[in-house]
Amino acid sequence: MSTEETMSMTQSPRPDEEEVHRFVERMAMAFADVGFPRMAGRVLFTVMSADEPLTAGEIAERLGVSAAAVSGAVRYLTQFAMLVREPVKGSRRDRYRMPVNPWYEATITKTNLYKNFIDIAGGGVEALRGRSTPAGERVAEMRDFFLFVQEEVDALGERWRARRAATGHGDRADA
Repeated sequence: MSTEETMSMTQSPRPDEEEVHRFVERMAMAFADVGFPRMAGRVLFTVMSADEPLTAGEIAERLGVSAAAVSGAVRYLTQFAMLVREPVKGSRRDRYRMPVNPWYEATITKTNLYKNFIDIAGGGVEALRGRSTPAGERVAEMRDFFLFVQEEVDALGERWRARRAATGHGDRADA
C-alpha cells in the first residue's frame, strides 16, 4: 500500500466546497422564504457546515461578504440560541459554533413569545369582561390557541429529547 493510499484511509474525506456553498445558499433561501433573515441563514449554515468554530472574519471570507454583514447576523443568531459565541484565548476576537442541540434550543427560546401572547391576551379577556362579548370570545380563543401551541411545543420537546437520545445524536459533544 502506498503512502498516499494509507493517508487517504486515515483522513476524513474533504467536503466538496462548491456543493457545500450550494447547500448553504439553498438552505438560507429556504429559511428566507419563511421569513428568516437571509444573511442570518447564510451565516447559520456556514457555521453548521464547518467542522470547527469560525471567527466572524472566517465566516465573512467563506461567504464573500463584509465582516459588518456577519456581525449583525451573529448577533441575531446568538439571541435565539442558534449560535454560541466563544472568546479566542489571547485575542479580542470570538469564534462561533452551533450549540449542542440548536433546533430544540431555538424552539424553546421562541416559545417565550407564546407565553407573552398568552399573558397579554389574558389581560385582554379580562378587559373585555370575559367571553360574554364577540370581542372577548375572539381574544379568549386567541389566548387558548397560544396556550395549546405552548403545551404542544413542550410535549414535542420531550419527544424530541427521547428520539435524539434513541438515535445517538446526544452522544456527540459537537452535535
